[in-house]
Amino acid sequence: MPAAWSPGDLGRPRRSPHDGGERHRTCSRGLGRPRSRHRAGPDRNAGLGPGPRAPSRVSRQCVLSRAGHVLPAVVGLDGTADLLELPPGPPLGLGGLPFEAAESDLPEGSVLALYTDGLIEGRDHGLEAGVALLRQALVQPAFSLQATCDAVLEALLPADRPHDDVALLLARTHALGARHVASWDLDADPGCVSQARSNVAQQLSVWGLEELEFSTELIVSELVTNAIRYGRPPLRLRLIYDRALVCEVSDANSTTPHLRRARTYDEGGRGLLLVAQFAEHWGTRHSRHGKTVWAELSKDESAEFPAWDSL
Repeated sequence: MPAAWSPGDLGRPRRSPHDGGERHRTCSRGLGRPRSRHRAGPDRNAGLGPGPRAPSRVSRQCVLSRAGHVLPAVVGLDGTADLLELPPGPPLGLGGLPFEAAESDLPEGSVLALYTDGLIEGRDHGLEAGVALLRQALVQPAFSLQATCDAVLEALLPADRPHDDVALLLARTHALGARHVASWDLDADPGCVSQARSNVAQQLSVWGLEELEFSTELIVSELVTNAIRYGRPPLRLRLIYDRALVCEVSDANSTTPHLRRARTYDEGGRGLLLVAQFAEHWGTRHSRHGKTVWAELSKDESAEFPAWDSL
């Protein structure tokens, strides 16, 4: 049964910019098995294998990996459709095997097409012919992504029932302007934590988010302190404001922080638990040069301090 999705936007601000280019790196070995990560992870795929991680709306880059599926297509601003070259990966479910990832620049207004092989393979044509038909259909003028989806399905699927399951996902990229992002380089000195809080408070005032000041300053304090104590320079703090507010602290240590429950008389160990209590979502992502710990807050978030028993 064919299915088509056309979200107008792919990528909430949950990915940091990378260095650009079409570089490959090894992804988590856990992609092939069910897994939960913190309260909620930034990677929500569409059931087409590992697929794309949400493109960064700041850097305009997308990180993709694949698990034996067909290559995704991108319609550029010049009106041409090209396939993105990705390293092959093992099918999902095998477990224990790494997935290679590739980074691609996606200018604002590009259309990313993800699909299953049932879309491009038919009884009367092979994969290559199906890819050619897909690229022709993707570049046809249309007033919406849904109209493009309909045109692709009409061009590639037979009038009667398709011989295989079909899934198609189209997404148009959008980018955030400079006024939605603020960042600061940090010294690996505990004395910089108060300055980080001050910078955050000033930026929230500029954005009209004073109601998030308490929660955001607390989260920033904990993340910056952890980066100073357990991470490695260089350290960087970034705020991104779009649908929600995202706080990011990056450092050069690739070790992933973990929640732990502190005992009653422990003097430490509650930092990430506080972050999890005040943030709507939080998590960690890795790059070639370290990691970024991020936390997302909504304007509807309550700034009430959690009960002591929960800490």
